[in-house]
Amino acid sequence: MSLDIFHEDRYKLLMQEHLGETIAFLLDQGEEFAVACDMRHVRFDPELPRELRSEMDDVSLFVIGGYTFETARLFDDELIFEAGFGEESFGSLLSIPLLSIKQIFVDQYPIAINITEPMRKKSTQATERSMSALLNNPENQRLLKKT
Repeated sequence: MSLDIFHEDRYKLLMQEHLGETIAFLLDQGEEFAVACDMRHVRFDPELPRELRSEMDDVSLFVIGGYTFETARLFDDELIFEAGFGEESFGSLLSIPLLSIKQIFVDQYPIAINITEPMRKKSTQATERSMSALLNNPENQRLLKKT
């Protein structure tokens, strides 16, 4: 069996929907849970101090319980919550793309496993550069409609 099919956008959308619905169910039920996340895609606001960020593994576990559970919500295919880090409990708002969640746990039980990677967003800058290059070529001027 080829694992390539699990990297297709169609499967990624299916997995993203599954993760989102699973988390929505847990939030609705008031059930605390944990997520193991690929840290390359996690955003912090404000950014964590370098020493705190360096203590995290490439895949880190976040327990969504207590105050963190109360702040947790789904928004635009991301899990968002507030958490405190380090001895001083440095507060930050985390935004985790659903497809960067590798596992969801309730107690010690893994209830969802994801082997995909987040989908790449199409770059609007690349599109703008391409259009600019196209329009700057005098040969292409004849392709434009004259009004």
